Amino acid sequence: MAASILIADDDPVQRRLVENMVQKCGYEAVVVETGDAVIEKLTHPDAGPIDAIVLDLVMPGLDGMGVLSKMREMGISIPVIVQTAHGGIDNVVSAMRAGAQDFVVKPVGIERLQVSLRNALNTSALKGELQRIRHSREGRLTFADIITRAEAMAPILRIAEKAAASSIPVLIEGESGVGKELFARAIHGTSERKMKPFVAVNCGAIPDNLVESILFGHEKGAFTGATERHTGKFVEAHGGTLFLDEVSELPLTAQVKLLRALQEGAVEAVGGRKPVKVDVRIISATNRRLLDRVKEGHFREDLFYRLHVLPLTIPPLRARREDIPHLLRHFLARFAAEENRTVSGIAGEAVAYLTRLDWPGNIRQLENAVYRAVVMSESDQLGVADFPLIPTHVAPVEPAPALMVERPIDLALPSLVPGSEVPIAPLTSHGSLPMLTAGGDVRPLEEMEHEIIRFAIAHYRGQMSEVARRLKIGRSTLYRKLDEANGETQSTESPPL
Repeated sequence: MAASILIADDDPVQRRLVENMVQKCGYEAVVVETGDAVIEKLTHPDAGPIDAIVLDLVMPGLDGMGVLSKMREMGISIPVIVQTAHGGIDNVVSAMRAGAQDFVVKPVGIERLQVSLRNALNTSALKGELQRIRHSREGRLTFADIITRAEAMAPILRIAEKAAASSIPVLIEGESGVGKELFARAIHGTSERKMKPFVAVNCGAIPDNLVESILFGHEKGAFTGATERHTGKFVEAHGGTLFLDEVSELPLTAQVKLLRALQEGAVEAVGGRKPVKVDVRIISATNRRLLDRVKEGHFREDLFYRLHVLPLTIPPLRARREDIPHLLRHFLARFAAEENRTVSGIAGEAVAYLTRLDWPGNIRQLENAVYRAVVMSESDQLGVADFPLIPTHVAPVEPAPALMVERPIDLALPSLVPGSEVPIAPLTSHGSLPMLTAGGDVRPLEEMEHEIIRFAIAHYRGQMSEVARRLKIGRSTLYRKLDEANGETQSTESPPL
Protein backbone atom coordinates (compact mmCIF):
# COMPACT_ATOMS: atom_id res chain seq x y z
CA MET A 1 0.00 0.00 0.00
CA ALA A 2 1.44 3.35 -1.06
CA ALA A 3 1.55 6.38 1.23
CA SER A 4 -1.77 8.25 1.45
CA ILE A 5 -1.70 11.99 0.69
CA LEU A 6 -4.63 14.24 1.68
CA ILE A 7 -5.22 17.12 -0.79
CA ALA A 8 -7.29 20.11 0.37
CA ASP A 9 -8.19 22.83 -2.15
CA ASP A 10 -11.45 24.64 -2.92
CA ASP A 11 -10.45 25.15 -6.57
CA PRO A 12 -11.62 22.04 -8.51
CA VAL A 13 -9.09 22.55 -11.31
CA GLN A 14 -6.11 22.91 -8.96
CA ARG A 15 -7.44 20.04 -6.86
CA ARG A 16 -7.56 17.74 -9.86
CA LEU A 17 -4.10 18.78 -11.08
CA VAL A 18 -2.49 18.08 -7.71
CA GLU A 19 -4.38 14.79 -7.43
CA ASN A 20 -3.00 13.64 -10.79
CA MET A 21 0.55 14.64 -9.84
CA VAL A 22 0.32 12.85 -6.48
CA GLN A 23 -0.87 9.67 -8.21
CA LYS A 24 1.88 9.88 -10.83
CA CYS A 25 4.41 10.15 -8.01
CA GLY A 26 3.19 6.77 -6.77
CA TYR A 27 1.01 7.79 -3.83
CA GLU A 28 -2.67 7.31 -2.99
CA ALA A 29 -4.63 10.58 -3.21
CA VAL A 30 -7.50 11.56 -0.88
CA VAL A 31 -9.28 14.77 -1.95
CA VAL A 32 -11.36 17.24 0.11
CA GLU A 33 -12.61 20.77 -0.60
CA THR A 34 -12.58 22.52 2.79
CA GLY A 35 -10.52 22.88 5.93
CA ASP A 36 -13.34 21.39 8.02
CA ALA A 37 -13.22 18.28 5.83
CA VAL A 38 -9.48 17.98 6.55
CA ILE A 39 -10.11 17.90 10.30
CA GLU A 40 -12.92 15.39 9.76
CA LYS A 41 -10.58 13.09 7.81
CA LEU A 42 -7.91 13.32 10.49
CA THR A 43 -10.22 12.66 13.44
CA HIS A 44 -12.95 10.33 12.14
CA PRO A 45 -12.43 6.81 13.56
CA ASP A 46 -13.39 5.13 10.27
CA ALA A 47 -11.16 7.34 8.10
CA GLY A 48 -8.05 5.70 6.68
CA PRO A 49 -4.53 6.72 7.71
CA ILE A 50 -3.04 9.90 6.22
CA ASP A 51 0.74 10.17 5.74
CA ALA A 52 1.01 13.79 4.50
CA ILE A 53 -1.21 16.76 3.59
CA VAL A 54 -1.07 19.17 0.65
CA LEU A 55 -3.02 22.13 2.04
CA ASP A 56 -4.30 25.25 0.31
CA LEU A 57 -3.96 28.30 2.57
CA VAL A 58 -6.89 30.27 1.14
CA MET A 59 -10.20 28.41 1.51
CA PRO A 60 -13.72 29.49 2.56
CA GLY A 61 -14.64 28.72 6.16
CA LEU A 62 -11.72 27.14 7.97
CA ASP A 63 -8.65 28.20 5.97
CA GLY A 64 -5.20 26.61 5.85
CA MET A 65 -3.85 28.53 8.84
CA GLY A 66 -6.92 27.47 10.84
CA VAL A 67 -6.29 23.82 9.94
CA LEU A 68 -2.67 24.09 11.07
CA SER A 69 -3.80 25.67 14.33
CA LYS A 70 -6.34 22.93 15.03
CA MET A 71 -3.84 20.20 14.20
CA ARG A 72 -1.39 21.69 16.68
CA GLU A 73 -4.11 21.89 19.37
CA MET A 74 -5.04 18.23 18.85
CA GLY A 75 -1.41 17.07 18.78
CA ILE A 76 -1.58 15.77 15.18
CA SER A 77 1.95 15.66 13.77
CA ILE A 78 1.26 14.68 10.14
CA PRO A 79 3.61 16.64 7.79
CA VAL A 80 1.89 19.46 5.90
CA ILE A 81 2.90 21.09 2.61
CA VAL A 82 1.02 24.36 2.17
CA GLN A 83 0.33 25.88 -1.23
CA THR A 84 -1.07 29.25 -2.22
CA ALA A 85 -1.15 31.64 -5.12
CA HIS A 86 0.33 34.33 -2.88
CA GLY A 87 4.00 33.58 -2.28
CA GLY A 88 4.85 36.53 -0.01
CA ILE A 89 7.44 36.09 2.71
CA ASP A 90 4.84 36.82 5.39
CA ASN A 91 2.75 33.83 4.31
CA VAL A 92 5.83 31.59 4.31
CA VAL A 93 6.87 32.66 7.83
CA SER A 94 3.33 32.36 9.21
CA ALA A 95 2.79 28.90 7.72
CA MET A 96 6.13 27.58 8.98
CA ARG A 97 5.55 28.97 12.45
CA ALA A 98 2.12 27.30 12.46
CA GLY A 99 3.72 23.90 11.82
CA ALA A 100 3.95 23.50 8.04
CA GLN A 101 6.95 21.52 6.82
CA ASP A 102 7.22 22.97 3.31
CA PHE A 103 5.74 25.69 1.13
CA VAL A 104 4.95 25.68 -2.61
CA VAL A 105 3.47 28.34 -4.88
CA LYS A 106 0.65 27.60 -7.32
CA PRO A 107 0.84 26.20 -9.88
CA VAL A 108 3.37 23.73 -8.48
CA GLY A 109 5.34 21.52 -10.87
CA ILE A 110 5.42 17.76 -10.43
CA GLU A 111 9.17 17.67 -9.75
CA ARG A 112 8.88 20.25 -6.97
CA LEU A 113 5.87 18.52 -5.43
CA GLN A 114 7.58 15.14 -5.64
CA VAL A 115 10.66 16.38 -3.79
CA SER A 116 8.48 18.03 -1.11
CA LEU A 117 6.44 14.87 -0.56
CA ARG A 118 9.50 12.63 -0.42
CA ASN A 119 11.24 14.90 2.09
CA ALA A 120 8.07 15.20 4.18
CA LEU A 121 7.55 11.43 4.32
CA ASN A 122 11.22 10.75 5.10
CA THR A 123 11.22 13.31 7.90
CA SER A 124 7.98 11.91 9.29
CA ALA A 125 9.38 8.36 9.18
CA LEU A 126 12.52 9.43 11.05
CA LYS A 127 10.48 11.21 13.73
CA GLY A 128 8.33 8.12 14.08
CA GLU A 129 11.36 5.86 14.48
CA LEU A 130 12.94 8.13 17.09
CA GLN A 131 9.65 8.28 19.00
CA ARG A 132 9.28 4.50 18.80
CA ILE A 133 12.79 3.94 20.17
CA ARG A 134 12.22 6.44 22.96
CA HIS A 135 8.86 4.90 23.90
CA SER A 136 10.38 1.42 23.92
CA ARG A 137 13.19 2.45 26.25
CA GLU A 138 10.77 4.26 28.57
CA GLY A 139 8.21 1.45 28.57
CA ARG A 140 5.58 3.68 26.93
CA LEU A 141 5.24 1.85 23.61
CA THR A 142 1.64 1.83 22.33
CA PHE A 143 -0.25 0.37 19.37
CA ALA A 144 0.24 3.67 17.55
CA ASP A 145 3.95 2.79 17.37
CA ILE A 146 3.28 -0.41 15.41
CA ILE A 147 3.84 0.15 11.68
CA THR A 148 1.05 -1.58 9.81
CA ARG A 149 -1.61 -0.80 7.22
CA ALA A 150 -2.52 -4.41 6.32
CA GLU A 151 -6.12 -5.51 6.60
CA ALA A 152 -4.93 -8.80 8.11
CA MET A 153 -3.55 -6.90 11.11
CA ALA A 154 -6.72 -4.94 11.93
CA PRO A 155 -8.50 -7.70 13.92
CA ILE A 156 -5.24 -8.56 15.72
CA LEU A 157 -4.84 -4.95 16.84
CA ARG A 158 -8.47 -4.77 18.02
CA ILE A 159 -8.07 -7.89 20.16
CA ALA A 160 -4.75 -6.66 21.57
CA GLU A 161 -6.26 -3.28 22.49
CA LYS A 162 -9.08 -5.02 24.36
CA ALA A 163 -6.57 -7.26 26.12
CA ALA A 164 -4.60 -4.20 27.25
CA ALA A 165 -7.61 -2.96 29.20
CA SER A 166 -7.42 -5.94 31.58
CA SER A 167 -4.84 -8.23 33.19
CA ILE A 168 -5.86 -11.29 31.17
CA PRO A 169 -2.95 -13.62 30.28
CA VAL A 170 -2.05 -13.31 26.58
CA LEU A 171 -0.29 -15.88 24.42
CA ILE A 172 1.27 -14.42 21.26
CA GLU A 173 2.06 -16.92 18.52
CA GLY A 174 3.83 -16.19 15.25
CA GLU A 175 6.93 -16.89 13.21
CA SER A 176 10.29 -15.57 14.31
CA GLY A 177 10.72 -11.90 13.48
CA VAL A 178 7.04 -10.88 13.15
CA GLY A 179 7.15 -8.53 16.16
CA LYS A 180 5.79 -10.55 19.08
CA GLU A 181 7.74 -8.60 21.70
CA LEU A 182 6.64 -5.33 20.10
CA PHE A 183 3.02 -6.38 20.62
CA ALA A 184 3.75 -7.42 24.19
CA ARG A 185 5.31 -4.02 24.92
CA ALA A 186 2.36 -2.24 23.28
CA ILE A 187 -0.11 -4.18 25.45
CA HIS A 188 1.88 -3.24 28.54
CA GLY A 189 2.31 0.40 27.44
CA THR A 190 -1.44 0.78 26.90
CA SER A 191 -2.50 -0.93 30.13
CA GLU A 192 -2.91 0.41 33.65
CA ARG A 193 0.44 -1.20 34.50
CA LYS A 194 2.39 1.03 32.09
CA MET A 195 4.12 2.89 34.94
CA LYS A 196 5.37 -0.41 36.38
CA PRO A 197 8.22 -2.62 35.09
CA PHE A 198 8.13 -4.59 31.85
CA VAL A 199 10.49 -7.53 32.30
CA ALA A 200 11.33 -9.73 29.30
CA VAL A 201 12.79 -13.23 29.66
CA ASN A 202 13.98 -15.34 26.73
CA CYS A 203 13.16 -18.81 28.03
CA GLY A 204 15.00 -20.47 25.16
CA ALA A 205 18.31 -18.80 26.04
CA ILE A 206 18.47 -19.89 29.70
CA PRO A 207 20.41 -23.05 30.64
CA ASP A 208 18.08 -25.68 32.09
CA ASN A 209 19.84 -25.69 35.48
CA LEU A 210 19.40 -21.91 35.87
CA VAL A 211 15.75 -21.48 34.78
CA GLU A 212 14.27 -21.64 38.29
CA SER A 213 16.95 -19.35 39.72
CA ILE A 214 16.42 -16.70 37.03
CA LEU A 215 12.62 -16.82 37.14
CA PHE A 216 12.02 -17.24 40.87
CA GLY A 217 15.34 -16.14 42.42
CA HIS A 218 17.70 -17.87 44.83
CA GLU A 219 19.12 -17.38 48.29
CA LYS A 220 22.79 -16.91 49.00
CA GLY A 221 24.51 -20.28 49.20
CA ALA A 222 21.55 -22.17 47.71
CA PHE A 223 23.87 -23.87 45.23
CA THR A 224 27.48 -23.76 44.09
CA GLY A 225 28.23 -20.30 42.75
CA ALA A 226 25.31 -18.56 44.52
CA THR A 227 27.50 -15.97 46.24
CA GLU A 228 24.69 -13.49 46.76
CA ARG A 229 20.91 -13.34 46.89
CA HIS A 230 18.97 -12.91 43.61
CA THR A 231 15.32 -11.81 43.59
CA GLY A 232 14.28 -13.34 40.24
CA LYS A 233 12.28 -12.01 37.29
CA PHE A 234 8.88 -12.50 38.92
CA VAL A 235 9.78 -10.25 41.83
CA GLU A 236 11.43 -7.73 39.48
CA ALA A 237 8.17 -7.50 37.49
CA HIS A 238 5.97 -7.06 40.59
CA GLY A 239 3.10 -4.72 39.73
CA GLY A 240 3.97 -4.81 36.04
CA THR A 241 4.25 -7.28 33.17
CA LEU A 242 6.43 -10.38 32.79
CA PHE A 243 7.03 -11.32 29.15
CA LEU A 244 7.99 -14.97 28.70
CA ASP A 245 9.46 -15.16 25.20
CA GLU A 246 9.84 -18.63 23.61
CA VAL A 247 7.90 -20.10 26.52
CA SER A 248 7.62 -23.42 24.69
CA GLU A 249 11.33 -24.00 25.37
CA LEU A 250 10.93 -24.17 29.16
CA PRO A 251 12.02 -27.54 30.62
CA LEU A 252 9.25 -29.63 32.20
CA THR A 253 10.67 -29.22 35.72
CA ALA A 254 10.44 -25.42 35.44
CA GLN A 255 6.94 -25.68 33.95
CA VAL A 256 5.69 -27.30 37.17
CA LYS A 257 6.97 -24.45 39.30
CA LEU A 258 5.70 -21.82 36.84
CA LEU A 259 2.22 -23.35 36.99
CA ARG A 260 2.28 -23.23 40.78
CA ALA A 261 3.39 -19.58 40.72
CA LEU A 262 0.55 -18.64 38.38
CA GLN A 263 -2.03 -20.52 40.43
CA GLU A 264 -1.01 -19.12 43.81
CA GLY A 265 0.32 -15.71 42.82
CA ALA A 266 3.49 -16.41 44.79
CA VAL A 267 7.03 -17.63 44.06
CA GLU A 268 9.52 -19.48 46.18
CA ALA A 269 13.21 -18.80 45.58
CA VAL A 270 15.69 -21.65 45.25
CA GLY A 271 16.86 -22.31 48.81
CA GLY A 272 14.10 -20.09 50.19
CA ARG A 273 11.93 -21.00 53.17
CA LYS A 274 8.67 -19.21 52.37
CA PRO A 275 6.90 -18.01 49.23
CA VAL A 276 6.80 -14.34 48.22
CA LYS A 277 3.53 -12.84 46.95
CA VAL A 278 3.76 -11.21 43.50
CA ASP A 279 1.30 -9.29 41.34
CA VAL A 280 2.38 -9.93 37.75
CA ARG A 281 0.57 -9.82 34.42
CA ILE A 282 1.82 -12.66 32.19
CA ILE A 283 2.31 -12.27 28.43
CA SER A 284 3.96 -15.24 26.75
CA ALA A 285 5.13 -15.79 23.18
CA THR A 286 6.30 -18.65 21.01
CA ASN A 287 7.28 -19.18 17.40
CA ARG A 288 5.84 -22.69 17.56
CA ARG A 289 2.28 -23.85 17.88
CA LEU A 290 2.04 -24.43 21.61
CA LEU A 291 -0.79 -26.95 21.27
CA ASP A 292 1.48 -29.10 19.09
CA ARG A 293 4.12 -29.01 21.83
CA VAL A 294 1.46 -30.24 24.26
CA LYS A 295 0.52 -33.13 21.96
CA GLU A 296 4.20 -34.03 21.58
CA GLY A 297 4.55 -34.21 25.36
CA HIS A 298 7.02 -31.30 25.60
CA PHE A 299 4.63 -28.86 27.31
CA ARG A 300 2.24 -29.40 30.21
CA GLU A 301 -1.43 -29.28 29.25
CA ASP A 302 -2.50 -27.62 32.51
CA LEU A 303 0.11 -24.86 32.02
CA PHE A 304 -1.01 -24.46 28.41
CA TYR A 305 -4.53 -23.59 29.54
CA ARG A 306 -3.15 -21.13 32.09
CA LEU A 307 -1.26 -19.24 29.38
CA HIS A 308 -3.64 -19.78 26.45
CA VAL A 309 -6.43 -17.58 27.84
CA LEU A 310 -6.36 -14.96 25.08
CA PRO A 311 -4.37 -16.13 22.06
CA LEU A 312 -3.01 -13.74 19.43
CA THR A 313 -1.54 -15.02 16.18
CA ILE A 314 0.51 -12.44 14.25
CA PRO A 315 0.57 -13.18 10.51
CA PRO A 316 3.94 -13.39 8.73
CA LEU A 317 5.16 -10.55 6.55
CA ARG A 318 4.35 -12.45 3.34
CA ALA A 319 0.67 -12.38 4.40
CA ARG A 320 0.70 -8.59 4.80
CA ARG A 321 2.84 -7.34 1.95
CA GLU A 322 1.09 -3.95 2.09
CA ASP A 323 3.22 -3.16 5.14
CA ILE A 324 6.53 -3.60 3.34
CA PRO A 325 6.75 -0.12 1.64
CA HIS A 326 5.98 1.61 4.96
CA LEU A 327 8.48 -0.53 6.87
CA LEU A 328 11.09 0.21 4.20
CA ARG A 329 10.58 3.96 4.59
CA HIS A 330 10.94 3.82 8.38
CA PHE A 331 13.97 1.55 8.38
CA LEU A 332 15.66 3.64 5.70
CA ALA A 333 15.12 6.87 7.65
CA ARG A 334 16.48 5.36 10.85
CA PHE A 335 19.59 3.68 9.43
CA ALA A 336 20.46 6.64 7.19
CA ALA A 337 20.42 8.86 10.28
CA GLU A 338 22.31 6.38 12.48
CA GLU A 339 25.01 5.76 9.87
CA ASN A 340 25.14 9.41 8.74
CA ARG A 341 24.45 8.43 5.13
CA THR A 342 22.74 10.61 2.52
CA VAL A 343 20.47 7.86 1.19
CA SER A 344 17.16 9.60 0.47
CA GLY A 345 14.95 6.88 -0.97
CA ILE A 346 14.42 3.47 -2.54
CA ALA A 347 13.80 3.19 -6.28
CA GLY A 348 10.39 2.02 -7.39
CA GLU A 349 11.65 -1.21 -8.97
CA ALA A 350 13.47 -2.09 -5.72
CA VAL A 351 10.29 -1.53 -3.67
CA ALA A 352 8.35 -3.76 -6.10
CA TYR A 353 11.06 -6.43 -5.93
CA LEU A 354 11.25 -6.39 -2.12
CA THR A 355 7.46 -6.47 -1.84
CA ARG A 356 7.29 -9.69 -3.85
CA LEU A 357 9.80 -11.57 -1.65
CA ASP A 358 8.51 -14.09 0.91
CA TRP A 359 10.77 -12.89 3.78
CA PRO A 360 11.09 -16.12 5.85
CA GLY A 361 12.78 -14.04 8.57
CA ASN A 362 9.89 -11.55 8.44
CA ILE A 363 10.36 -7.98 9.71
CA ARG A 364 13.72 -8.72 11.32
CA GLN A 365 15.10 -9.95 8.00
CA LEU A 366 13.70 -6.91 6.16
CA GLU A 367 15.23 -4.58 8.75
CA ASN A 368 18.65 -6.19 8.43
CA ALA A 369 18.47 -6.10 4.62
CA VAL A 370 17.82 -2.34 4.66
CA TYR A 371 20.60 -1.84 7.24
CA ARG A 372 23.12 -3.60 5.01
CA ALA A 373 21.93 -1.75 1.89
CA VAL A 374 22.29 1.66 3.58
CA VAL A 375 25.81 0.87 4.80
CA MET A 376 27.05 -0.56 1.50
CA SER A 377 25.26 1.74 -0.97
CA GLU A 378 27.40 4.12 -3.02
CA SER A 379 24.55 6.36 -4.19
CA ASP A 380 21.73 8.36 -2.63
CA GLN A 381 19.10 5.97 -3.99
CA LEU A 382 18.80 2.27 -3.12
CA GLY A 383 18.14 -0.04 -6.06
CA VAL A 384 17.71 -3.77 -6.57
CA ALA A 385 21.50 -4.18 -6.81
CA ASP A 386 21.80 -2.98 -3.20
CA PHE A 387 19.99 -6.10 -1.96
CA PRO A 388 22.19 -8.92 -3.35
CA LEU A 389 22.10 -11.27 -0.37
CA ILE A 390 18.33 -11.67 -0.32
CA PRO A 391 17.04 -15.09 -1.50
CA THR A 392 15.59 -14.89 -5.00
CA HIS A 393 12.33 -16.74 -4.28
CA VAL A 394 10.30 -13.94 -5.80
CA ALA A 395 7.25 -13.96 -8.03
CA PRO A 396 8.32 -13.51 -11.68
CA VAL A 397 7.02 -10.46 -13.51
CA GLU A 398 7.76 -11.48 -17.09
CA PRO A 399 4.77 -12.12 -19.36
CA ALA A 400 3.68 -15.70 -19.95
CA PRO A 401 4.97 -17.43 -23.13
CA ALA A 402 1.51 -17.41 -24.73
CA LEU A 403 1.15 -13.65 -24.30
CA MET A 404 1.55 -12.05 -27.74
CA VAL A 405 2.78 -8.46 -27.90
CA GLU A 406 3.33 -6.24 -30.89
CA ARG A 407 6.87 -5.40 -29.75
CA PRO A 408 9.10 -7.09 -27.16
CA ILE A 409 8.94 -5.70 -23.63
CA ASP A 410 12.30 -4.73 -22.22
CA LEU A 411 12.41 -6.62 -18.92
CA ALA A 412 15.61 -4.90 -17.81
CA LEU A 413 15.04 -2.56 -14.90
CA PRO A 414 13.96 0.82 -16.33
CA SER A 415 15.15 4.15 -15.05
CA LEU A 416 12.68 5.83 -12.72
CA VAL A 417 12.15 9.33 -11.51
CA PRO A 418 14.51 9.73 -8.51
CA GLY A 419 12.78 9.18 -5.20
CA SER A 420 9.49 8.11 -6.72
CA GLU A 421 7.79 4.84 -5.98
CA VAL A 422 6.37 4.51 -9.52
CA PRO A 423 7.44 5.91 -12.87
CA ILE A 424 5.97 9.22 -14.03
CA ALA A 425 4.81 7.48 -17.21
CA PRO A 426 4.36 3.74 -17.81
CA LEU A 427 5.96 1.82 -20.64
CA THR A 428 4.18 2.34 -23.94
CA SER A 429 3.92 -1.36 -24.79
CA HIS A 430 0.80 -2.83 -26.41
CA GLY A 431 -0.40 -6.39 -26.23
CA SER A 432 -2.97 -8.76 -27.65
CA LEU A 433 -4.48 -11.79 -25.93
CA PRO A 434 -5.19 -15.02 -27.84
CA MET A 435 -8.70 -16.29 -27.05
CA LEU A 436 -8.41 -19.82 -28.47
CA THR A 437 -6.10 -22.75 -27.83
CA ALA A 438 -4.11 -24.45 -30.59
CA GLY A 439 -6.97 -26.95 -30.85
CA GLY A 440 -9.55 -24.23 -31.47
CA ASP A 441 -11.20 -24.29 -28.04
CA VAL A 442 -11.82 -21.22 -25.89
CA ARG A 443 -9.04 -20.79 -23.33
CA PRO A 444 -9.90 -21.01 -19.59
CA LEU A 445 -10.82 -17.66 -18.05
CA GLU A 446 -8.38 -18.10 -15.15
CA GLU A 447 -5.49 -18.72 -17.55
CA MET A 448 -6.22 -15.51 -19.47
CA GLU A 449 -6.62 -13.58 -16.23
CA HIS A 450 -3.13 -14.66 -15.12
CA GLU A 451 -1.65 -13.50 -18.43
CA ILE A 452 -3.37 -10.14 -18.12
CA ILE A 453 -1.92 -9.70 -14.63
CA ARG A 454 1.59 -10.59 -15.78
CA PHE A 455 1.30 -8.22 -18.72
CA ALA A 456 0.08 -5.39 -16.45
CA ILE A 457 3.01 -5.93 -14.07
CA ALA A 458 5.47 -5.74 -16.95
CA HIS A 459 3.65 -2.77 -18.47
CA TYR A 460 3.78 -0.75 -15.24
CA ARG A 461 7.34 -1.86 -14.41
CA GLY A 462 6.41 -3.92 -11.38
CA GLN A 463 4.63 -1.07 -9.56
CA MET A 464 1.99 -3.09 -7.74
CA SER A 465 -0.08 -0.13 -6.50
CA GLU A 466 -0.51 1.13 -10.06
CA VAL A 467 -1.24 -2.39 -11.37
CA ALA A 468 -3.96 -2.93 -8.76
CA ARG A 469 -5.46 0.50 -9.44
CA ARG A 470 -5.56 -0.01 -13.21
CA LEU A 471 -7.03 -3.51 -12.91
CA LYS A 472 -9.50 -2.16 -10.33
CA ILE A 473 -8.71 -4.82 -7.72
CA GLY A 474 -7.22 -4.66 -4.25
CA ARG A 475 -3.51 -5.20 -3.68
CA SER A 476 -4.17 -8.27 -1.52
CA THR A 477 -6.31 -9.74 -4.30
CA LEU A 478 -3.56 -8.99 -6.82
CA TYR A 479 -0.93 -10.78 -4.72
CA ARG A 480 -3.23 -13.74 -4.17
CA LYS A 481 -3.92 -14.13 -7.88
CA LEU A 482 -0.20 -13.74 -8.63
CA ASP A 483 0.65 -16.46 -6.09
CA GLU A 484 -1.96 -18.73 -7.70
CA ALA A 485 -0.45 -18.11 -11.12
CA ASN A 486 3.06 -18.77 -9.84
CA GLY A 487 1.88 -21.97 -8.14
CA GLU A 488 0.43 -23.23 -11.40
CA THR A 489 3.66 -22.37 -13.24
CA GLN A 490 5.81 -24.17 -10.70
CA SER A 491 3.58 -27.26 -10.70
CA THR A 492 4.09 -27.71 -14.44
CA GLU A 493 7.87 -27.41 -14.24
CA SER A 494 10.12 -30.44 -13.87
CA PRO A 495 11.55 -30.91 -10.37
CA PRO A 496 15.24 -30.06 -9.93
CA LEU A 497 17.66 -32.96 -10.23
